[in-house]
Amino acid sequence: MRETAFRWTATSRGVDDVRELRAHVAGMTADRASLQGVGIALPATVDTDGIVTAWPNRPWWTGLDLRSLLSDLFPVTGARFGDDGDLAAVAEAAAFGVRDVVYVGVGTGIGGGIVLDGRSCPGLGRGSCELGHIVVDRSGPPCVCGRRGCLQAEASGPAVLRAAGRTLGTSVTYDELARGWAAGAPWAGAALGHAATVLATALVSVAELVRPELLVVGGGFAAGLPGFVTGIADRVSELARPGHPTPPVRPALLGGLSSLHGAVLAARGLA
Repeated sequence: MRETAFRWTATSRGVDDVRELRAHVAGMTADRASLQGVGIALPATVDTDGIVTAWPNRPWWTGLDLRSLLSDLFPVTGARFGDDGDLAAVAEAAAFGVRDVVYVGVGTGIGGGIVLDGRSCPGLGRGSCELGHIVVDRSGPPCVCGRRGCLQAEASGPAVLRAAGRTLGTSVTYDELARGWAAGAPWAGAALGHAATVLATALVSVAELVRPELLVVGGGFAAGLPGFVTGIADRVSELARPGHPTPPVRPALLGGLSSLHGAVLAARGLA
C-alpha cells in the first residue's frame, strides 16, 4: 500500500482547491491499472443532491456540486463519501464488534457519529451527526457556527489550547500542553479537566436518548494525551443516575485514523 498526502496552499480558494485536488488525484492514480473503489471522509455538510452546504474551514466550497466533481475525478468507480464523524463511528463500531455506539472525535474540531443497530444515524439523506454543535453552555465562548457554547467551542483542540494560554498568559502549543499534562502541571490539568467535563456532559446527554452499548473517544488530539479518556470516563460515571448506569467509555481502537478506516469501509460498500 502506498500512502500519499497533500495540503492545500494557505492562499487557495475554491478554484485553486479543485485544481490542486485534480492534480493530486491524477498523480496518485497514474500508475494504477484500475481502482477498486473510492471512499472519502469529509468534514463538510453535503445535502441530498450532493451540494456542499457548509464547510466552516473552507467556506468557498459552499454551493459546490461535490457529487459531480467526484464523478468527474473517478469516472469508472465513482466515489462514496460521508461525514468524517459518521464514518469514524461506523469504523469504531466494527472494530469493537458492537452495533450501538456513540463516537466523539476530539481534534481541530469536534466530530461525532452514532451507530444504532449497526447503521449510521440519522441515516442517508438526513444530514450528519453534529455532536460538536451540541450546546453545553449558552453563555460559553462563540463557535464558528455562529452560536455560543457549542461543545466544539469548549473542548476542541484549539479551545483547550486557548484555555491553557489564558491561564499562563501566553500562547500554548500542543506539544507544550502534552508535556504539561504528563508532568501534572495545574494549568494543563485545568484546561483538560474542563474539556473532559463538557465532553462527558455531552456524551451522557446523547446516551440518555439512544442508549448505546459503548461511548468511544477518538481524534488525534485525544490520542496524544494518555489518561485524558480515563478522565472523561470518570466524569461520565459521576453523572450516572439511580437505576440508569452509564455506558462504558473507551479510547478509539483506531486512534486518530477512525475516519480513514470508515472511508475504506465506504469504498468497499460496507458503510
